Amino acid sequence: MALAVSLTAALLLAQAPVAAPTPGGWAALSPEQRAALLALEAPTPLAERLLHVSGRFLGTPYLVSPLGEGMGVDPDPTFRVDAVDCLTFVEQSMALSLARDESEVASLLERIRYASTPVYEDRNHLMEAQWLPNNVRKGFVVDVTRRYGGEDTVRVQKVLTSLTWQSRSSQALTLPPERQPKGTFSLNMLPLDRILAHARQIPTGTILLVLREDLPLKATRITHLGFVVQKGRRTWLRHAARNRYGRVVDEDLESFLTRNAKYDKWRVTGVSLFEVHPPTDEGREPSASLRSP
Repeated sequence: MALAVSLTAALLLAQAPVAAPTPGGWAALSPEQRAALLALEAPTPLAERLLHVSGRFLGTPYLVSPLGEGMGVDPDPTFRVDAVDCLTFVEQSMALSLARDESEVASLLERIRYASTPVYEDRNHLMEAQWLPNNVRKGFVVDVTRRYGGEDTVRVQKVLTSLTWQSRSSQALTLPPERQPKGTFSLNMLPLDRILAHARQIPTGTILLVLREDLPLKATRITHLGFVVQKGRRTWLRHAARNRYGRVVDEDLESFLTRNAKYDKWRVTGVSLFEVHPPTDEGREPSASLRSP
């Protein structure tokens, strides 16, 4: 049976324009070819799958908030590979890499993007208050900042208050009052000026999240994320870059950090690091107990 699957996969992939990561790589494949590619990748270690899967997004155009619920508040499609933003690039790369076959992709993406039910109000909108804690709980990600940052790692907080939800940017989320998270949310951070000292120890496939200073009227400190890629003798950030490139790129991490260090209106303070893991049963199956605040 495995041999038959491999032969079928090989035949389908032979019809694809190219097998190597190229601009629009996923968008160039039919659903059948995508399924075949995932079948071939399934036996490889997760870190390699993340590298290959995310690599097929290289060159994919950047589009703000390209995914939604297909109806209601955000009628954008629930899955697409022709355009991404920094978050949906990571989420879809995770779902495609963690799926044991094509049939699991949609379900995994739903589990990653939502606390429990696939409705706008239950989406993991805020990284510190929703996306990270919910996905840690489900087993999708593990905080490894201290593992690679060592003694340079510091503990920081994001504070959400009633005042936060009065700001224009927070109200733009259109969350009803009962679904607006409030409280203090903590996470580990590697300060901006210490990242390069540890960069070469961070494995390929690790999620790197960019943190800014905690401003009371901002609902998050995390404004960007991507995957660390170790390539040659340098460390790169594979990410969907909005302003500078307008597409998914591999950018030299030192250059990326140097550029971020120049932002003065909302200062970048450091990064957090999270490792992608195969989900627990709770992460693979819907659970009514996992809901946003």
